[in-house]
Amino acid sequence: LQVILPVGISFYTFQTLSYSIDLYRGSIEVERNLLRFATYVAFFPQLVAGPIVRASLLLPQLKRDHPFLWSGFLLGLGQVLLGYVKKVAIADSLAPFVDRVFDAPEAFTPISVAIGVFFYAFQIYCDFSGYSDIAIGLARMLGFDFGVNFDTPYFSKSFSEFWTRWHISLSSWLRDYLYIPLGGNRGGTLKTYRNLSLTMLLGGLWHGASWQFVIWGFLHGIALVAHREWRRVFGGIHLPTPFCIGLTLYWVCLAWIFFRAPSLSLALRVCESFVLFRS
Repeated sequence: LQVILPVGISFYTFQTLSYSIDLYRGSIEVERNLLRFATYVAFFPQLVAGPIVRASLLLPQLKRDHPFLWSGFLLGLGQVLLGYVKKVAIADSLAPFVDRVFDAPEAFTPISVAIGVFFYAFQIYCDFSGYSDIAIGLARMLGFDFGVNFDTPYFSKSFSEFWTRWHISLSSWLRDYLYIPLGGNRGGTLKTYRNLSLTMLLGGLWHGASWQFVIWGFLHGIALVAHREWRRVFGGIHLPTPFCIGLTLYWVCLAWIFFRAPSLSLALRVCESFVLFRS
């Protein structure tokens, strides 16, 4: 484990937790083959940065033969190369400007700060989805199917849709192992909103024990609650799609400020320029 990044340990924990919980629930059978179980736990493509591959998806694939297929190898290789382009050509190119903006926002105009925030939104997307593409592609080269982990999330028309398209393996894990056990949408409107907020707060704390991540989770929780309340009260009113996409992206970027800023004070200074457009 000393060679695994901290985030890799977190994904490893999610993976082993899902196996234990699913076993307790009776939704999967115990894996008695030690080699097969060890392969599931330590399967290298997804170990460092995800996606979170559950036992119900990977263990059945480990029980089948995987003959070499050129078609799968080439598709996987293409996805690996796409991941490298996202990570190296895009994310790493945006990082220097983003770093300068978040280190000293007062040195930039409000427009430059806003550009830096939007650049960070695409930097973190290309980072996360790039790593996922590499992992999914490597698995596909070996004959395994991990599914899709990112599905153009910045084109989402609402926060509910965003969390069905952003880091799908993580969002589905939070849904199945936190939101639903807390009660999900059972028990009335207020309890549903409480469960949504708690799930997002815990999701923020998983990323790190700091106020920035708590606020990040809180902002996502507010957006999810607001979307449900809008549907409940104004369900018959349909706003223009470009407006919905733009509003969702703006709030996502606002939350990203707290995810990226090295301190709460710096996050608030970036917000002052991004929200109030004041240097």
